[in-house]
Amino acid sequence: MAGETVLIRCRNCGTRNRIPVGKLQDGPHCGRCKKPFPPIATPSQPVVVTDRTFANEVIASPLPVLLECWAAWCSACGALSPVLNDLARNYAGRLKVAKLNVDQNPSTASRYSVMSLPMLLFFRDGRLVDTAAGALPRLEIERYLWRFLSR
Repeated sequence: MAGETVLIRCRNCGTRNRIPVGKLQDGPHCGRCKKPFPPIATPSQPVVVTDRTFANEVIASPLPVLLECWAAWCSACGALSPVLNDLARNYAGRLKVAKLNVDQNPSTASRYSVMSLPMLLFFRDGRLVDTAAGALPRLEIERYLWRFLSR
């Protein structure tokens, strides 16, 4: 992770700031308006998201978010779980990995037209920027992530 950075948009002035991953816990601030960024949690495992917490965990996240839409009865979702756990560890500080149970949270699933499971939704700056359907192999998910994180 040495030398890696993350882009964070300042909520005060809108400037995109390139912050070294190692400095995220040091209380970084905007290079333009100098306002401090809120502390950025860098979870090393997927965050559980609900209809109630979706806005705070995904839309307001300063980090890009990979959201898996899943269901307990979906065997492909269960097969994807260890891959997402590993990605959360490997991309901590650069990406937030989150999980949404569509059976328990139909409002969010409906809002994003989740019709097949598992469904991966990629969010940046509060906007949906890409999707991927099905239990993709790890390498294919990482290809999505490389494109997603390099924009």
